[in-house]
Amino acid sequence: FFIMIYIFDIDGTLTPSRNKMDENFHDFFMQFVKIHRVWLISGSDHTKTIEQIGVDLWTNVEKAYQCSGNQLFQRGSLIRTTDWELPIATKWCLEKFLEQSKYPHRYGNHIETRPGMVNFSIVGRQCTQEQREEYFKWDNEHKERFKFTKELKERYKGLDAVVGGEISIDIYPRGKDKGQIIDEIDDKFMFFGDKLSLGGNDYPIKHASQLKQLKGNEFFHVRGWKDTRNILTSIIQTNAGVV
Repeated sequence: FFIMIYIFDIDGTLTPSRNKMDENFHDFFMQFVKIHRVWLISGSDHTKTIEQIGVDLWTNVEKAYQCSGNQLFQRGSLIRTTDWELPIATKWCLEKFLEQSKYPHRYGNHIETRPGMVNFSIVGRQCTQEQREEYFKWDNEHKERFKFTKELKERYKGLDAVVGGEISIDIYPRGKDKGQIIDEIDDKFMFFGDKLSLGGNDYPIKHASQLKQLKGNEFFHVRGWKDTRNILTSIIQTNAGVV
């Protein structure tokens, strides 16, 4: 007998990117969490996640995987963490990207170290929401982040890099991406994410699930938290026998 696990990315899936969760959706989701097995998986650290969804929700989920699964918390308690340091040659490569990027603006905090990974951003994590949106729009046209991830993976065979959020890329040792959580799953699950396409930081979960040949799982490629809410509403109605 399997109890379904519901797994959620956070940025762009439960919240607007790097913004706080909608209050009404927060209340709705809290009720869902209380009666279902819910896991969270984010490229961000737990401090940023708590800023977005609130400590009450974060401590009520069954598992919170932070930093692409390189840190695991259960009901607010740290269970494990992965230590890793960015090789000096790779750091120089990122600094070269920073110099060569055609994007004209820099706002600081471009190379951010997190447990088990590094987050890299040309525009910088100190940018405002408006500046974030400007870069995201520019990057959608120029595909800079995808080019950087491709070059990093070709140059450093032991590393992996994926596009995350609106302004950055996540870099970690190969295999230490979000897909690593599949090692801890034997039950059926549903996954909700906004970066499920090849090259996005949710894609490794789908890929790892296929490699492990897990059956009966569903993946929802959402365009935002309203999509997530609508799908969950439909699931609740179906489970209640309401058509």
